[in-house]
Amino acid sequence: MKRLVQDLLADAAARAWPDIDTPADPHVERTRDAAHGDFASNVAMTLTKAARRKPRDIAQAIVDALPADARIDRVEIAGPGFINFFLAPAAFRAVIDDVLAAGADYGRRAPDSANPVLIEFVSANPTGPLHVGHGRGAAVGDCIARLLEAAGHPVTREFYYNDAGAQIANLAVSVQARCHGIDPSDAAWPEAGYRGDYIADVAAAYMAGETVHADDRDVSGAADADDIDAIREFAVAYLRREQDADLRAFGVAFDVYSLESALYADGRVEATVNALVAAGHTFEADGALWLKTTDFGDDKDRVMRKVDGDYTYFVPDVAYHGAKWERGFAQAVNEQGADHHGTIARVRAGLQALDIGIPEGWPDYVLHQMVTVMRGGEEVKLSKRAGAYVTLRDLIDEVGRDATRYFLVARKSDSQLTFDIDLARSQTEDNPVYYIQYAHARICSVDGQLAGRGWTFDRDAAELARLDTPHEQRLIATLARFPEMVEAAAADYAVQSVAHYLRDLADAFHSYYNAQQFLVDDAGLRNARLALVRATRQVLANGLALLGLSAPTSM
Repeated sequence: MKRLVQDLLADAAARAWPDIDTPADPHVERTRDAAHGDFASNVAMTLTKAARRKPRDIAQAIVDALPADARIDRVEIAGPGFINFFLAPAAFRAVIDDVLAAGADYGRRAPDSANPVLIEFVSANPTGPLHVGHGRGAAVGDCIARLLEAAGHPVTREFYYNDAGAQIANLAVSVQARCHGIDPSDAAWPEAGYRGDYIADVAAAYMAGETVHADDRDVSGAADADDIDAIREFAVAYLRREQDADLRAFGVAFDVYSLESALYADGRVEATVNALVAAGHTFEADGALWLKTTDFGDDKDRVMRKVDGDYTYFVPDVAYHGAKWERGFAQAVNEQGADHHGTIARVRAGLQALDIGIPEGWPDYVLHQMVTVMRGGEEVKLSKRAGAYVTLRDLIDEVGRDATRYFLVARKSDSQLTFDIDLARSQTEDNPVYYIQYAHARICSVDGQLAGRGWTFDRDAAELARLDTPHEQRLIATLARFPEMVEAAAADYAVQSVAHYLRDLADAFHSYYNAQQFLVDDAGLRNARLALVRATRQVLANGLALLGLSAPTSM
């Protein structure tokens, strides 16, 4: 319906003011006060300079040129020149048939192969089990991907493994120490070694000659505790496999896995550095090679190649993102932890310096803040298996996949999050996951009651014009808001909007359920109410799917 109003406004503005450039997609928003209608637009104010007329005069001309439409009850001009639209009741009720006809496609745009999107998320170093921060990144990233798909984009989900560098070296020596029977409590334990119990599991599997499959390769262990290269390769593969298993248990899968080591092996890092040098954006000082990132908005220039000849960590990042661009992704999204904030400016600067057509501000970044896990009013800090943090698997085992996913996306990603295990486990309306899923299950139970009375649903007999109570109007209006919510959430990568919408929809339904009888003897009214609640069930299911949650039929 928002699109309807925009199209009517665009047509009227073009006809009322043919000599100026009028917007093809005028700004329209839902009103907060029903006295101001259902939708309002400030398009008249935006045309003041071009039309050289007062906003109210411009608005009047647009209103006079509006084509007749039975879905619009009336249009009013308010304040300095706002145009307020009041929709006819029939326009809202038509939403019910729209939902029932579209089914799972309600709120989704047709796929547009011309606008593919690459979203990279999680991208955890393969040095240990995934922690709850990784879990938040997984939930947010996967839901962004689902939203973008609903908005019509073909989406590629990608996981980038930093399988090179100091942390991987620390992993290898930690596993090697375990292979030699050294315990973290021993004085001989590596100073920067990883201490979780999982290191012992990796060492045991390596010494037993176990073969692990990780994404694109099979790696076998060997009873050789002195072959550090073999240990490193096995440990990385083992933990990649473990992380992937955790993510699949979380309902997250990837289309592409990229390895940092491959960027060095195929010469892409060296080629990227050479390209930056050739472009004239580097200089040498103090025995190091620097990139002039200040030319592209960074606060200071950055070292690319250190005195010892090693590249700094942002150099392979530039090489990696250059490859993304060359693969044809004009839109790319990185979902990462807030600790990556400092890398954004230098990576973007490096990409600009490559001078291969990458636009300023590419790629997009969505950063998530830390998660604090609480139980019984106290913070939960440790996991025996990980040794120093709460793992994603711990959380899934405690509260289930659905509750974990919902709570990790329910707040804006750049806000710190407190995950209350007790609340997530509760079966009360205070638990939003339970409250939303119970609404879906409650509607499913209505079908059982209907059959028990010997009735069936008959859409043709539904007299939708009789859906005129405040509860019904609120529920219908909430259903109508779903497509525009999806579109806006996809544009802003705002997955929390879906969580908030579902809570609103569940609340509107539960209020309706408690206020009205659905299975009345009057067939016209009964089928109208059944049509409304069936449409509600469909939209609940569609919204839950966007968050990767199940839609239970009973609870």
